[in-house]
Amino acid sequence: MTDLKDLLLDTLRAQRRRVLSTLDGLPDEALTSSAVPSGWTPLGMVRHLTSDVERFWFQGVVAGEALDLPTDDEVWHPSPFPSRQQILDDYAAAAARSDRVIESTALDARPSSRALALYPWAPDRSLLETVLHVITETATHAGHLDVARELVDGHQHLVLTEFTDRSDTPTP
Repeated sequence: MTDLKDLLLDTLRAQRRRVLSTLDGLPDEALTSSAVPSGWTPLGMVRHLTSDVERFWFQGVVAGEALDLPTDDEVWHPSPFPSRQQILDDYAAAAARSDRVIESTALDARPSSRALALYPWAPDRSLLETVLHVITETATHAGHLDVARELVDGHQHLVLTEFTDRSDTPTP
């Protein structure tokens, strides 16, 4: 694998860990309840990252697999809601599959004609561009989860004062 591909995978994996660490310690009720006006829930967000991001982009578009993807409503508002563990296991499995697709595909590879026929709305872009897109989307949704978590219990993933408090720093 190339150094660039290793860097991309490390960055994507770090964002995935951030998604999961934000959920640590939340009670089940908070995971399936919305703290925002649009109505999404933390576990709904993980289901979105699983189906609409990891599976769609890497298995569907990059690998050209025909997927039976759930509807938006099935992703965001399933009834009944699968267990926390099932959702986390599904995310881990999709991420592992994505990693294998990334590892076995050249960074300049474009979607096959089969993939573009299966998903005509998907852009014809390289694996590199797709990985950058998924890193961006995962990081964006990790930020959404950070805000939702703070609204639920006040926990903050990134506390800026930890980096800006200079009271211990001598003045030059």
